[in-house]
Amino acid sequence: HRARCRITQRAHRRSVKRRPFLAAARFDGRPSAASQPTLPAKQLLLGVDDDSLKWYGHTSSLLSIYRTLDLGAVRVTVSWPADASARTELQRVASAGRSIRVVLAVTGSADDPPLDAAARDGYCGYAASILRRYPWIHDVAIWTEPNSSAFWKPRAGAAAAYEALLATCWDALHAAQPAANVIATSAPHARPGDWYAALGKAYRASGRTQPSFDTVGHNAYPDTSAEPPDARHRHAIDEGDLDRLVRALRKAFGVVPPIWYLEDGFQSSGLPPLYSGVETDRRPVSEDLQAAQLAAAVRLAYCQPGVTGFFNFELRDDASLAGWQSGLLRPDWSPKPAFAAYRQAIAAARAGELDCTP
Repeated sequence: HRARCRITQRAHRRSVKRRPFLAAARFDGRPSAASQPTLPAKQLLLGVDDDSLKWYGHTSSLLSIYRTLDLGAVRVTVSWPADASARTELQRVASAGRSIRVVLAVTGSADDPPLDAAARDGYCGYAASILRRYPWIHDVAIWTEPNSSAFWKPRAGAAAAYEALLATCWDALHAAQPAANVIATSAPHARPGDWYAALGKAYRASGRTQPSFDTVGHNAYPDTSAEPPDARHRHAIDEGDLDRLVRALRKAFGVVPPIWYLEDGFQSSGLPPLYSGVETDRRPVSEDLQAAQLAAAVRLAYCQPGVTGFFNFELRDDASLAGWQSGLLRPDWSPKPAFAAYRQAIAAARAGELDCTP
């Protein structure tokens, strides 16, 4: 249902010879004494997912909010193929990118992903053209949750097709900008362990010796918003299952690239008049508990070896309960308790003051 909600939200707002990775680490994904913050403090990129940046002609108010939170980055989705509004939206985002690190997620219709060489060249060429035009943007997430049928169809052959897309984009983006960060994305509740195994198999079969991606951008939503961030699962891979994600990546590729939680969030209950419709989360939480859950999720990410990024989905709640209410602000832009909690967690992470004692 999370995939459906995100689609609804977007529609609503818009009507061993190989060296597969540039940066790799070997770890088991479990917090340990070695992961306790010492000097220097761990660098954890903390951001938000916020498409508002492309929708508003004047971004100064949004940038002020980002500064108040002291965010490290903002992730913005970019549609492919580009539509009539793409140039204007990109200019807004790129302009903001001079003030804050922008991560672009280039994605398209689930029914029409890039499945052949021509489509891959078109998609990756488009992404590369953005980096050439705006060289201060470095980070590009390739599609959204391709292991989920909500975002990539057909499922037959999806892993091989996505691996080919990653490889094509890695070459194109690094040719356009050597410092490019190519991000492979994945969904938490669509057997991501099996997905990465299939990606690794496709990579080996291709005979490729260059990397296919630089960073894993895993979406780590809990099963319900009431579930603690460190909960364990059998098939899903959320924050508490990092060790299984690490094992899957190491088995598939021999190394483990940096891991970002590119989307995570806990939905709070919304009441009229600010909210309307029917809630989709089975167990939404109070605003105060959302704040506590978010703070705990940041702490867990900070204490997990190999995790170098965490993004809260989203900045501002959807007014429709069919969308998402995991934001830091209510629909009227008033701050929820999560706003202060996230700001405090960011400050503590930057100062190396988060306690990783088991």
